[in-house]
Amino acid sequence: MKAQLNCIMLVDDNKNDNFFHERVIRKNNAATHVIAKESAEEALEHLKNRKTNESKHPDLIFLDINMPGMNGWEFLQEYKKLDKELQSQMVVVMLTTSENPDDHAEAKKHKILADFKTKPLTTEMLEEVLYNFHKESSKF
Repeated sequence: MKAQLNCIMLVDDNKNDNFFHERVIRKNNAATHVIAKESAEEALEHLKNRKTNESKHPDLIFLDINMPGMNGWEFLQEYKKLDKELQSQMVVVMLTTSENPDDHAEAKKHKILADFKTKPLTTEMLEEVLYNFHKESSKF
């Protein structure tokens, strides 16, 4: 791993996926903090309360598509309404089981999405995400 991030947020309603993905992140020492949110609403609330969550403000968000209540696409619509400065401090990567070509096409429409990956998160995938954005961004 090149550089450790301060915080990575997992947004996925599947507890097992969050547990597994957090283990991959911690095993690779990729972040000081890992926050798992089991709903898009919970994740947005955390992001909106930046002042109280300053030390655990994510640099990177791994976002699932299919969740009850608000799905990943709806999350992105609400995310776009957040303060632009706040958005500029985070990278969002879709991490999903979907192999649906329509989801891939939809992801390309969202400039806010840095990448589209298929679960499960692997060490190689994590390294690739961190490497790509370290090259392009002063955030990492």
